[in-house]
Amino acid sequence: MRWLPLLLATPVGGVAAQTIPTIDTEDAGLGTLDAGGGRLHPTFGIDLRNGDFARGGYDDDAADLDRLPVHVQLGFAFDLHRSAGGDADLWLVGTSSNGVHAPVAGERRSPRAWYESNNLIGIVASPMAGLTVGTAYTIKTSPNGISGTTHEASLTAAIDGSSGWKALHPGAAATIRPKGGGGVYTQIGIAPELPLGTGDDGPTLAVPVVLGAGWGGFYEAGSGTGGFGSIGLAYSHPFTVGAMRWRLRADAVGIVRDDTLRRIGGDDAESATLVPLVTLALTTTF
Repeated sequence: MRWLPLLLATPVGGVAAQTIPTIDTEDAGLGTLDAGGGRLHPTFGIDLRNGDFARGGYDDDAADLDRLPVHVQLGFAFDLHRSAGGDADLWLVGTSSNGVHAPVAGERRSPRAWYESNNLIGIVASPMAGLTVGTAYTIKTSPNGISGTTHEASLTAAIDGSSGWKALHPGAAATIRPKGGGGVYTQIGIAPELPLGTGDDGPTLAVPVVLGAGWGGFYEAGSGTGGFGSIGLAYSHPFTVGAMRWRLRADAVGIVRDDTLRRIGGDDAESATLVPLVTLALTTTF
């Protein structure tokens, strides 16, 4: 392990700070985090939610203040290649996202509170300025046995820019399940941003808009096609402590679901058409 401090601390090609990609373990959406120099970038995050919904569908916690699930994410991004200018343009990424909540009677297997573990490995590339593409494989398990195990293979892409239509930050993803389900999931979205300050540590306010659909029984066997749309506000404030980059984020989103998503998930599932979801998150990178 003698090489680890060097990877963490030594800038490559004179780069002192950079942006690294992330892939969401729920919907395979691409994101970014600010990081320091070096090639290996460990990441850590924790968030508190008023419910748990995956791709608009109920995911073990209704939208209320009953159980307030907490998710902890551990991950990394490793620079596999750098351009002639010294910027990283190919990464190996990985994330383990684990959810805990106050268990209910049906969650009897130990550890009862640990209901979700999503583990992702992926490759992300930036073939040209403003364009990021990636592929990911995610294994989703339930340590307390409340849900089954699924494997997901995803393709994802995002465009970033400061003007014109690129300033809408459009993104798209498509997912199939090689194990534990069937069908196809597709998603498109935008997230235009408004700067609320100046400098690298200035806060921003974004308006995330997402449209998603599961085809051929993706959400549940025999469910056919189901879909949702969501819109909200996301406040993000980056800051630096020592060699660590931090980001505080608060999201408030309204999810509008069709009849398919309202009726699946069992007797305890959320059946509302409009679901309000609030998330408070803190993330850090090296």
